[in-house]
Amino acid sequence: MKLKIEGMSCGHCEKAVRDALQAVPGVTEVVRVSADDGQAQVSGEPDPAALVAALDEQGFDARVEA
Repeated sequence: MKLKIEGMSCGHCEKAVRDALQAVPGVTEVVRVSADDGQAQVSGEPDPAALVAALDEQGFDARVEA
């Protein structure tokens, strides 16, 4: 599942995103997080709304990409 994330600008942001996504039930792996293109990818069967909510709690605007 791919996500578009607004507000990531540095390595610290990438780590915060990675940690938040890994904590979501159903995520088996955070495959990729990139501040350069504002995207992340996870594997597993997480609830898309839970992914967005976890990132919102960290101060990032996110949406699941088709």
